[in-house]
Amino acid sequence: MPFTWRIWSPLLSLLFSPNVSAQETSLLGGWHDVWFFRFLVNMLGYSTIIIPGYLLIRYFRRINYVETGSGVCAPVIKACVFGGESKTSLLDDLPTSPRNEMDSGSLVKQGVKLIFCAAGLQVSYLTWGVLQERVMTRSYGATSADEEGEKFTDSQFLVFMNRILALTVSGLWCFLLKQPRHGAPMYKYSFASLSNILSSWCQYEALKYISFPTQVLAKASKVIPVMLMGKVISHKSYEYWEYFTALMISVGVSMFLLSSAAGKHPSTVTTFSGIIILMGYIVFDSFTSNWQDNLFKYKMSSVQMMFGVNMFSCLFTVGSLLEQGAFFDSLAFMTRHSEFAFHAVLLSVCSACGQLFIFYTINQFGAAVFTIIMTLRQAFAILLSCFLYGHAISVVGGFGVAVVFLALFLRVYARSRMKSAKRSGPQPRVEKV
Repeated sequence: MPFTWRIWSPLLSLLFSPNVSAQETSLLGGWHDVWFFRFLVNMLGYSTIIIPGYLLIRYFRRINYVETGSGVCAPVIKACVFGGESKTSLLDDLPTSPRNEMDSGSLVKQGVKLIFCAAGLQVSYLTWGVLQERVMTRSYGATSADEEGEKFTDSQFLVFMNRILALTVSGLWCFLLKQPRHGAPMYKYSFASLSNILSSWCQYEALKYISFPTQVLAKASKVIPVMLMGKVISHKSYEYWEYFTALMISVGVSMFLLSSAAGKHPSTVTTFSGIIILMGYIVFDSFTSNWQDNLFKYKMSSVQMMFGVNMFSCLFTVGSLLEQGAFFDSLAFMTRHSEFAFHAVLLSVCSACGQLFIFYTINQFGAAVFTIIMTLRQAFAILLSCFLYGHAISVVGGFGVAVVFLALFLRVYARSRMKSAKRSGPQPRVEKV
C-alpha cells in the first residue's frame, strides 16, 4: 500500500465516518463506513447509466431521428429524446376540480374530505418519519441487552424500495385513469430523478450523525436555497415578506442547533458530517422542486410527473446497487431480519400513499391548506420523535423551533392574502416546505 494512502485513509475516515476510532480506521478498515466514499461510489454507479444515455441522446439528435427514425422502437426513442408536443400551460389544458366547493357542495362533505386528507397526510408521513429513524439508528436481531444486534446501513436500498412502490402505484394510476397527452421528452425527468434520489439518500444518511428533530428543522430551512435556486433556474422574483420569513427560519434553526450543541457537546466529526449531508439534502431537494416546476410547463399531470421521476429513480438506484453488489446484500439482511423487511415495506407504502394524498389535497383544497397540514406534521414529527426516542430540547431550542414554525405559518398567511388579492391572475405553484 502506498505511503500517502496509509496516511489519508484513517484521516478521511475520521472526518467522514461516525463513531470510528483511529484503530478501526487504520489501513483500509473503515472505508465502508465513510459516507463520502459511499456517495462517490453511488455517483459512479449512476454515471454508468447517465453517460451512455447522454451519448445516445446526442446521437439521435445529431441524425435528426425524429424525422428519419422508423421501426418498432422509433416511438419509444422519439418519446424519450424528443417528446410529443411543445410546452403549454398545465392549467389551460387539464380539467381541475374547483377548490371553492365549499360554496356549492355540502359543508359536511367538505369537512369530512378535509379530515380525511389531513389524517392521511399525518398518518403517512408521521409513520414514515418514525420508521425512518428506527431503521437508520437502531439495531436488528438483538435478543438480549448484552447483544448489540446488526444495523442496516445502505441508505440507497431504502431509496430504491420507496421508489419502486411509488412507480407501481403511479403507473397503475396512469393506466386506469385518463391522463393528458404526454409532451415532455422522457430524459428530462432524469435530472429531477437524480437530484431526488440524492436528496433522499442524504436524508437517510444524515440520521447516522444528527437527531431527527434537527433534520426536520433543516428541511424547514430549505425555503432559503429554494428561493436561491428559483432565482438562478427560473429567474423568479420574491416579495419582501418571503425574505423576512426566510431570515426568521434561519435564525430559529440556528438557535436550535446551537442550543443542542451546548447541551449535548457532540463531536466535531459528527457535527461536521451532519451539516455537510444536510446541506447536500437541501441543495438537491431545492433543485428538484424548481426543475419539476419547469417540467410542469409541459402538458402533464402530477401523477405523470410522479411516474416519470420514479421510473428513472428505480433505474439509477437498482443499477448502482447491482454494480456494488449491495442489492443482494440488502435482500439477505431482509431475510435475516423479518422486522426490517416489514419496516422497509411499510416505509415504501407510507411514501407512496403520502404522495397520492399530496396530489388529492392540493386538488381539493389548494396549496395553502396543504402547506398548513404539512407544517403541523413537521411539528408533530419532532414531538413524536422526542417522545419515542428520548431527544431532549432545551428552552432556547424550543424557542427556536417556535420561531421556525411561526415563520412557516406567516408564509402561508401572506401567500393566501396575495392569492385573494389577485383572484383574476394565474394560480401560484405549490412551494414545497
